[in-house]
Parts: sequence; structure tokens; C-alpha cells
Amino acid sequence: MRAWLFQPYARKLKLGAEDCPWSVGWYDPEGRKKSKSVGSKSAAEKHRQRIQGQLAAGTYEDVSRKRWDEFEAEFESKVMAGMEDGTREATRHALNHFIRITRPMKMQAITSKTIADYIAARRLEPKHRPRPAKRNSERPRPATGTVARVSPATINKELRTIRATLNKAARWGYLAKTPEIEFLREPGKLPIYIPPEHFAKLYRSCDSARWPAQQPYAAADWWRGLLMMAYMTGWRIGSLLAVRWDDVDLKAATAVSRHDDNKGKRDQKTPLYPIVVEHLAKLVGFDSKVFPWPYSRRSIWTEFEKIGLAAGVRPEDRKKPHYTFHDLRRSFATMNAAALTPEALTCLMGHTDHQTTQRYINLAEQLRPRQFKLFVPPTTVVADAG
Repeated sequence: MRAWLFQPYARKLKLGAEDCPWSVGWYDPEGRKKSKSVGSKSAAEKHRQRIQGQLAAGTYEDVSRKRWDEFEAEFESKVMAGMEDGTREATRHALNHFIRITRPMKMQAITSKTIADYIAARRLEPKHRPRPAKRNSERPRPATGTVARVSPATINKELRTIRATLNKAARWGYLAKTPEIEFLREPGKLPIYIPPEHFAKLYRSCDSARWPAQQPYAAADWWRGLLMMAYMTGWRIGSLLAVRWDDVDLKAATAVSRHDDNKGKRDQKTPLYPIVVEHLAKLVGFDSKVFPWPYSRRSIWTEFEKIGLAAGVRPEDRKKPHYTFHDLRRSFATMNAAALTPEALTCLMGHTDHQTTQRYINLAEQLRPRQFKLFVPPTTVVADAG
């Protein structure tokens, strides 16, 4: 099989030999005649060599016939099926928005303009989509004033998911290449972390917790142990709830987070500070897990919000009504970034990429800026001798 160069006869007569673009022709493995208009003769020659090489090596694929629904079905069965529940839900959420707005049919039609159209439409949508009206209700809904739009951070999060999905499509031969994606500029905000004085109030307010109940210790002890270990190790809430007593050695003051239970997908041994060991010793019981929570996962966030309300503390960002578990992790990085090397902080936080840790270090420097001795201008005016 071979590929060849040519200039379409009709266009050559109309434009002339010098202005007529060059095209590449070939027969695909199924015997169908194909052609592509490229432009200059040198670019067409490069494309001809690439097509002929693919035909000779048996790697040629006609992406123009690939459909989105075919790729989506394969992506769900081979990739999404192996994701963690939260990751799979976030991926499905982002792809649903992409499908709803762009309505993709042929994979070849997904270009950089498709992504730009998606961004333009998504940024005009309300942050909270209105609920559908009841069938028998004809009463108009009252105006609620200015409608909050989807934030740039939310759109960028969805774009990262879309980019990873399209990268997979390109590797599988559904796309010739991944289209370029331009992310939105996000407003620079100070990161949220829990300062020590707020942590102390949260710690004292654990007496207001009601759950978990029916344990050989008080719910307040459970929460104080969880908050202390989160603040002193930087572990994610999922890793904390999954850690088992078999992986905790109170004498050696170590705890192991297994690869099945953490985002880094690797076993991680963490030294425990004496105050953490002291809190964990109060939780030893008959359950296999250190922090058993026999309720829905969402309810633990609700209970933490109640503790925050009882403590009377909230983040400085007034748009965020209460602290979250990830704020505890951010607090660990913020309070310890200056005392640890970047490599040690990367290991303790369980990051696989040092660049991720560097973002936490940069945030810590913003919150705890170094003290510089700056020039102070005089505030008194000396009268002229004359």
C-alpha cells in the first residue's frame, strides 16, 4: 500500500498550479479510497510519509468514523469502572455537563473550538440549577436577585477531567490528537486553614458531638482523636476512616495507610506524635477500625459542621460557612512547611508529585510571610536653615 500526492484537477484549473493546495491520496486497509487536502507541497509530503508508514506498519486507523458513544462506553467499562467512588462520580458529573452542552457525535468533530464553546456556555449557567416546577403549579417563581454563575474554579476542574478523558481517546485511536484547552483564570484567594486558636475551640466543642454512639468511649473522645490525628499527620479523611488497628503500633508510635485506602495508591508509614498516641489509646475497643463510623459518609460532614457551630468558629472567607476536613490537612502543611524539607513534607502528605506539595508550601508562605527589614521613610520635616 502506498500514498501519493496530487492537486485536484478542477481547483488546479481555477486557481493555477502555484496557488492550488496539495492533497494526499491513499487506500485504507479495507480498500476505500481516501484523500486529505493539506496545503503546501512540503506539508503534504510529510503527511504522505506518515500515512504510508502507518499503512506499512499496520497501525493505520480512520478516526473520522469513530463515534463518541462508542468511546464513552469503552471508557466507562475500562477506566471509570476501576475508579474510586468519589473520582468516578466527579468524572461522570463533568462528562454529563460536556455531553449536555456540546452534544458530541463524531469524535473527529471535537476540536479546540468545541471546548471553547463549552466554556462560553458553561460560564453563563447558574451555580445552582433551578428545580423543575411542579406539574400542577402555575404560580410564577419570585425573582431572587443576581444569579450566581458557575465559578472559574469549577469550570477548570471539569476541564481537567475532560482533558484527561480526551487524552485517553487520543491514545486509543479515537482522536488524531487531543485538542488544546485554555483554562480560565481563577481569582487569587488566600487559602483556608484552621489556625491554632480555632482548632482549640473545635477541640473543646467536641463535647457537643452525639455520634458515633454505642462505642466503649464517648463520642467526644472519638472526635478529639480524629481531629488531633488529622491535624498532626495531614491524612485525608478517607484514609483516617479506613485505618485499622492492625496497622497502628502505639508502642512504636506509627500508623500505616494502605494503598487501597489512600489517594496515592501506595502503603505509607507515618510516625505519630506522642499526643496523637495518647488520644488513640482512648479509642481501643472491639472494632477493627480505629475510627469506626457505621453511618452514611455524608453524616460525618454534618456532625463536623455542628461541632463548628458549637465552637463559634468559621473561616475568614465569609462565602464558606464552616471548616471542612481538608482544612485540617491544609493546616498540617501550613503549620509545618517552614520546619520540614519539601521532600519530608511530600512524604508525610502522601503526594506522588512534588509539584503538588510545592503548592501547599507556596500557600504557607502567603499565610506566614517572612519578616523583612524594610526602609521606613521619615515622618518629620526638617525646616530649611535659610
